[in-house]
Amino acid sequence: MSATPARVAPDEGWSIPLMRAAVIVVSLLLWQFASGRLLPDYIISNPVSVAQRTVATLSTAAGWLDIWTTTIEVVIGFVLGILCGVAGGLFFGTFRTAGLVFEPLIAAVNGIPKIALAPLFLIFFGLGIWSKVAIAVMSVAFVMFYNIYLGMRMIQTDLADIVRVMGGDRRHVFIYVVGPALIPPFLAGLKAGGPLAMLGVIAGEFVASYEGIGHALAQSAASFDAAGAFSGLVILVAMALAINALLGGLERVLMRRLEGVRK
Repeated sequence: MSATPARVAPDEGWSIPLMRAAVIVVSLLLWQFASGRLLPDYIISNPVSVAQRTVATLSTAAGWLDIWTTTIEVVIGFVLGILCGVAGGLFFGTFRTAGLVFEPLIAAVNGIPKIALAPLFLIFFGLGIWSKVAIAVMSVAFVMFYNIYLGMRMIQTDLADIVRVMGGDRRHVFIYVVGPALIPPFLAGLKAGGPLAMLGVIAGEFVASYEGIGHALAQSAASFDAAGAFSGLVILVAMALAINALLGGLERVLMRRLEGVRK
């Protein structure tokens, strides 16, 4: 009996990007048609008004200041959250007893909604960027911690023993065993942490701030300015796409390094 040949996925070419573009265009046309006809314009605005407001925002120094402030808060909070989470995961994953002692306490703190800590951070750090950075750090650090911590617990100790038998030291164990094993959970934490960092910053800017995209969104919502609110969302989507593109590039680089180590 001959084996059934494996089915080869067809070359997507331009079909998938064109279908995605078609979905976006159709959605915008439906939005434009529904505005003022099916739903009031002051609730959903319309694509033309949102585009005009976005261009107007990008043509002012105040608009770019809000974008720059939010970007700085997201980047600093994301980086510090990664460092704290990875350090904690490595520490408690290496010292198993400490991990067993502190794991329930860490889970209890992680169960607190991060936005509920915003007033406390505002008292500590004021209305500047650091109160928003603190929320972003908390949001990212716990995700990275659990990914690295569980990755450390799932490392195959037999491989580490083989490296030691072959004359390797701790550096070799980390390069050939620990590092490659932690790359997948590390990348998963990055993908999950990026949106969480932005969510924490925007939520903090909603609570209390004097600049930033979240501050502009809150002002638009308070004045029932639907076009301004949707314009802020468009800018946030563009920022999220940029973050995903950067993380995707980093993922490809690290996966190539991982394949090189395995070879």
